[in-house]
Amino acid sequence: MPVVSNPLRALAGALISVLAVSGCQTLDDAGRVIGRADLVNDLAARLDRSTELTYSADYQLPGGRNASISQSQDPLRAAYTYPGGKLTVTADATTACDTSTRKPTCTVTAPQAANAEPSVAIFADMRKRGLVAPPVVVGLLTAAALDPDATIRQYDTTVAGRHATCVEVDQLSDAETAAFDACITGEGALGSFTGTVDGTELEVALSRYRDAVQSGAFDLPAGAGLIDRRADGQPPA
Repeated sequence: MPVVSNPLRALAGALISVLAVSGCQTLDDAGRVIGRADLVNDLAARLDRSTELTYSADYQLPGGRNASISQSQDPLRAAYTYPGGKLTVTADATTACDTSTRKPTCTVTAPQAANAEPSVAIFADMRKRGLVAPPVVVGLLTAAALDPDATIRQYDTTVAGRHATCVEVDQLSDAETAAFDACITGEGALGSFTGTVDGTELEVALSRYRDAVQSGAFDLPAGAGLIDRRADGQPPA
């Protein structure tokens, strides 16, 4: 399997590389910065380990809406299902589906190049519709760790019957990201997230976690129209 066949691992790796530098920053309160770096490094490491797992997680959103994250290793792929949309990421393609209309439409694009700068832009649509991806949460923690005005409080809790490490972040300099609260389970799954990101209010809570993926989790929505924007025009894996 190619070393960079997992776009999600590339995202997590880029975040971890940033975190590794954060502990060396010289700010007014060095002790507090080091504490932040330790915390986000731990959470980033959990996220990195989770890319090696096969699992499915169900989430509850406000208004009785639901979302899910599924990931498998053979073949390596991940799927995010959320109100009005679905995103599937594989080594061969990124497929974004709009399921808000009677006939769903899926747009297939080429996977991120191995030497490209990792980007969390592929998660923008799902965030607007209520689901935040783990790499986005780690990115927020990274920014908070480097923000001298931010305050971070750590606590432990239980989410969907699983232990989780949580952080409550406030006083951020970034006006687009208000205070937020995030919990990550011991496996590295997103346990919960509450906050405002890029002007979108988010409230996500894990309701069920399984060490397996149901058949069909990575299938395109039934009856979906397909727009293939890859140069080779190969069907999505």
